[in-house]
Amino acid sequence: MNERKTRVIAIANQKGGVGKTTTVVNLAAALSLMKKTVLVIDLDPQANATSGLGLQRQPGYSLYPILTGAADIADVIQPTPFENINIIPSELDLAGAEIEIARRGNHLSVVREALDRVLVSGVFDYVLMDCPPSLGILMTSSLAAADAIIVTMQCEYYAMEGLSVITNIIKQLHDSGVNPGLRLEGILMTMYDGRTRLAMDVVNEVRAHFGEIVYETLIPRSVRVSEAPSFGQPVVFYDPSNRGAVAYKAFAKEFAKRFSSVPADTAPAPVAAEPPAPPSNETSTAETSTLP
Repeated sequence: MNERKTRVIAIANQKGGVGKTTTVVNLAAALSLMKKTVLVIDLDPQANATSGLGLQRQPGYSLYPILTGAADIADVIQPTPFENINIIPSELDLAGAEIEIARRGNHLSVVREALDRVLVSGVFDYVLMDCPPSLGILMTSSLAAADAIIVTMQCEYYAMEGLSVITNIIKQLHDSGVNPGLRLEGILMTMYDGRTRLAMDVVNEVRAHFGEIVYETLIPRSVRVSEAPSFGQPVVFYDPSNRGAVAYKAFAKEFAKRFSSVPADTAPAPVAAEPPAPPSNETSTAETSTLP
């Protein structure tokens, strides 16, 4: 029996446009360079993680037929052009998964049950779930299946408001017994622009409130990071020397180091119930494999 421990990580934020999908594809890419095997699960019907890893949407290739019992998970795992990275793509039909899951009494466990064969196989070091930017059943079910959550947070005024939502969901999943081992693994600050005082004020406030949960690595704003998905590549491969690519590789090392030191049965990290107050009302001037 394969003894590899597969870690299931949900990259989540109920807000869109905070670098969530960009983080998923570039974390996967950077981990692959470290010889780690990664399965990306694209849970957003927009399928941006799918296209960002060089694939196109195809009907029937997503988690949707797995959740409805119409297919086996081994049938929808697709290789990507990049070594050590496989993906369960997304498709438009995934938007209807909310209705299908809601009809089932075990709706909070459906994603976890779908992943059982992957976890038992031990094929992958990490499963990275790109959660949809919403608070629906699909996102909640994904968090119920995860070992840990990484929240991507834009270095801007309104981004802090969503942190309490995520921490409250974690608390609810703990208290209900649905996923008592779930922990907030880290907060990754994205779209950082060192030219603005607001960006560093936000970072400092979040670090003061959440402490070591916040990753040291800051992901900078970069045109090349935004440009890479149009070529179907993570920026880590598209322009390896770009400052965004360098930052994502540094983040991946920080991420892997945390997980290498966390036993599987570690108790969940404490999370704060409320986010810090926004630092000021100053506006930013930044630019915008096959299973055995």
